[in-house]
This record gives sequence, C-alpha cells and structure tokens, in this order.
Amino acid sequence: MLKVGDTLPAGTLSEFIEVEGDGCSLGPNTFAIEKLTAGKTIAIFALPGAFTPTCSAKHVPGYVAQADALKAAGVDEIWCLSVNDAFVMGAWGRDQKTAGKVRMMADGSADFAKATGLTLDLTARGMGLRSGRYSMLVVDGVVKSLNVEAPGKFEVSDANTLLAQAKALNA
Repeated sequence: MLKVGDTLPAGTLSEFIEVEGDGCSLGPNTFAIEKLTAGKTIAIFALPGAFTPTCSAKHVPGYVAQADALKAAGVDEIWCLSVNDAFVMGAWGRDQKTAGKVRMMADGSADFAKATGLTLDLTARGMGLRSGRYSMLVVDGVVKSLNVEAPGKFEVSDANTLLAQAKALNA
C-alpha cells in the first residue's frame, strides 16, 4: 500500500475537458501522472464513486469551498479521483461546480487505485472494485501526507484536514 515518502505510481488518469485550450481537446483527455505532478504540490482526494451520497454531499463540496485556502497554502492543483469514466467525472464536476477549483480525474479501470493498494471492494453492492476514500498531499510526485479512511467513514480525508497539513508543510 502507498505510504508517506513513496512516489506516486506511474500511469495515466483521464479528465473531461469542457473548454479547448492548452493543448487539450474537448472531451476526455489522458494525462501521465508523473508529468502532471512534476514540480507541483497537488492535493489529491479519492472516493468510491461519483454521485454517491457522502462523496456528493460532503467530500467534493468541502474541497470546492476550501480551494482558495488550499491554493493560498501552497497547493498548485486539487484533484478528485474516482473509479469512474471521464464522462461521468465531467458530469459530476458540472453538478458540483468544480470548474477552476478541482480537477475531476477519472481512474476508469481502477489501474491507479490498484497500483496504490488503496482499493475498496464493493462487488457485493454491485459497484465492483473502487478507490478507497483518502486524501494526500503530493510534492513533485512524492507523497508528503496520507489520510486513509476506514471503510464507510469520513473523518480524516476532508478538506480541512488536508488544508492544515498543507499549511504545516509550507510553514
């Protein structure tokens, strides 16, 4: 399982791009994780699924509300990761009003979740293998803090916890 001090696993994530620009076409675009994180501080939070109750009512809204504070604390980008396709993540981002605040990154085949070991098996609930719920601060591809939730919990991966860690990291 991924831990503090580890480098993020190589691979790709997808994002639905609403506005063409910066070399990105409209629709799903795939990005290499190592290129996206190079030289940046990234706040990443992952969750089991788009449009699910806790994820939609608490997790994403907390990061949208704290986006400016996280950026003021030295965070370059905020990513929401989920085992969903880029179309679903794009629609969820529109619903949650994440534009310009949180990048909605799709791990459609759970490759990143499996590579980190931070998975949650929801097969019994008809959802298959998903990402567990967690948050982390990543600096230049290296995990500086990691907050992993117990199954069914939402206590340590919230935006306020990661904001405090970002402030401490840059103090």
